[in-house]
Amino acid sequence: MDVFGLLGNPVGHSLSPPMHETAYDELGLDARYVTFEPETDELEAATTGADALGIAGLNVTIPFKQDVLEIVEPDDLAARIGAVNTIDFSRSSGSKTEPPTGHNTDAAGAMRALCDHDVTVDGARAVVVGAGGAGRAIAFGLADAGATVDIANRTESTAHDLAADVPGATGHGLETDALETLVGDADVLVNATSVGMEEDATPVQADVLHGDLVVMDAVYRPLETRLLSEAAAVGATTVDGAWMLLYQGVEAFELWTDERAPVGAMNEALRARL
Repeated sequence: MDVFGLLGNPVGHSLSPPMHETAYDELGLDARYVTFEPETDELEAATTGADALGIAGLNVTIPFKQDVLEIVEPDDLAARIGAVNTIDFSRSSGSKTEPPTGHNTDAAGAMRALCDHDVTVDGARAVVVGAGGAGRAIAFGLADAGATVDIANRTESTAHDLAADVPGATGHGLETDALETLVGDADVLVNATSVGMEEDATPVQADVLHGDLVVMDAVYRPLETRLLSEAAAVGATTVDGAWMLLYQGVEAFELWTDERAPVGAMNEALRARL
């Protein structure tokens, strides 16, 4: 039996186990997905212990996505993003000399979510609101796929810092006038902040939205945020946050197993729990 899992603290709220377990059952794979919740100062011990025990792969979530870079060998994209959310132990396999490989599937997950909704990213002008972990991954994903990326963040200097790392990107503050110009010229708008998760709020005012936009929200609880509701009201195409969550999991599954993921079944399992 192959064992995969999730490394984080806390992990009790995670929707990854039902997604992956459903995929294993759907394809008849002898595998299971479990959660691990080490103390925040036990990351290295947990990772090396998982390797020694023959764990086949791990997803990584807060607060470990950045710190795990010191333990794994990140691929180029994960190194540029500065975070790892998927570990593959197939190269190390208990080796004392070869570290496991680290990947970031958030970027590809976001791009596959857009592709699933027939969005053409190459040549698009995209605005990413938020310069944290999700914003970094999405901005790199968009730029690598051929989009021109504008990054807007509450702390403008943070937006400029991220823009300096992302090819061709520019950084901006969240002032209404700046957003009105950016969004007015945009093809794609992504909310990569947590605004809308805990309260009926939006990072982008309704009067700057327009019907030619594709609006994706990384927030998946609730599925229909205020941003998405107001975007739909003006005729914009909307992509809820569960699609990105789904496809980052799909990417990890396919990386670990070399099997085509049963996307429909994984999507049903995910949405049944939202």
